[in-house]
Amino acid sequence: MWNKVQETVKFLQEKGISKPDYGIILGTGLGNLVDKISIEIAISYSEIPNFPVSTVEGHSGELIFGTIGSKKVVAMRGRFHYYEGWTMEQTVFPVRVMKYLGVEKLIVSNASGGVNPNFKVGDIMVITDHINLMPVHPLHGKNDDRFGPRFVDMHEPYSKKMIAKMDKIAYSLNIPIHKGIYLALQGPTFETPAEYKMVKILGADAVGMSTVPEVIIAKHMGVECFGISVITDLGVEGVVEAVSHEEVQKNAKIAEKAVGKLVEEFVKL
Repeated sequence: MWNKVQETVKFLQEKGISKPDYGIILGTGLGNLVDKISIEIAISYSEIPNFPVSTVEGHSGELIFGTIGSKKVVAMRGRFHYYEGWTMEQTVFPVRVMKYLGVEKLIVSNASGGVNPNFKVGDIMVITDHINLMPVHPLHGKNDDRFGPRFVDMHEPYSKKMIAKMDKIAYSLNIPIHKGIYLALQGPTFETPAEYKMVKILGADAVGMSTVPEVIIAKHMGVECFGISVITDLGVEGVVEAVSHEEVQKNAKIAEKAVGKLVEEFVKL
């Protein structure tokens, strides 16, 4: 893994990507942030050594380097999911690469099913904590101390400082946000009513199929994390309805402009 990461980093540095202030994973709900980036370099995943290629409709496949205001960012336009068939190591590989490009702060976004009865479709949830129910842990196996310690402290997976910063920005922009706990399941099936009920009983506010592995790997390497989720369907008892990937994409569009504005201002400050 170490050698592959260094090989990929060297390739990207030679292309001109160096010392970004932020790494951003443009998941569902944050696709339009690309329009806010003054793009200097865009490289297809298929051209990058050791990178997987996203197979999910709605997830583009390129790495973007540019600026938002005065801040340099490297952004993944399309993420990798464990359910696509990649190993967990492959799924989180780009986060390793971001760290060694110079990233110290990571922003991740996703779509999720809301189980909090106060949520509605199109709401924005800032992630304050998570519950990892993925079947494979991203740090399973022999630890490489060059990346980080064997036993990773997770008392603050999502930076309280970054959350407080977003609170102020959302208030100034008059954009309502919720805060909550995100639970990660493997997917690709959407949850059954009983599974939604389980998610709520376990103490989560929303459930999805990504984000947590990337955040764990980022924390392993000492990277600060901020997570934001768009509620695209509801798993509230008595309100569970049929859902499709197309509907999730459509519902994410409801909040896309607001989420993009929040993250744009967050990076600029």
